[in-house]
Amino acid sequence: QVQLVESGGGLVQAGDSLRLSCAASGRTFSSAVMSWFRQAPGKEREFVAGISWSGGTTYYADSVKGRFTISRDNAKKTVYLQMNSLKPGDTAVYYCAAATYTRRMVQSPYEYDYWGQGTQVTVSS
Repeated sequence: QVQLVESGGGLVQAGDSLRLSCAASGRTFSSAVMSWFRQAPGKEREFVAGISWSGGTTYYADSVKGRFTISRDNAKKTVYLQMNSLKPGDTAVYYCAAATYTRRMVQSPYEYDYWGQGTQVTVSS
């Protein structure tokens, strides 16, 4: 099993930066594909960024490409999301997720078997 706990959310102004962290427990973390999703009020949960088990491959939603960076430290069992040049449209609850049964770079939330509780990010204009 994997347990995930996000932190680092908050209220910022447009153009500011935030770094989210996702601390994991469990033996399978280092072999899991890890991703960040977000969900705004009234909208479906959407993929933001993902990273392979080794950290060697990353991929991003077009809406955040060039502004967000995902990384992981397997020794610390932590995944990060560095968010720069934040926009009001980035306002959402951000979730960390783990896909432990595959090494494919999956983007559908239905492919992920473990989720954190979420952390709120609010960007004011």
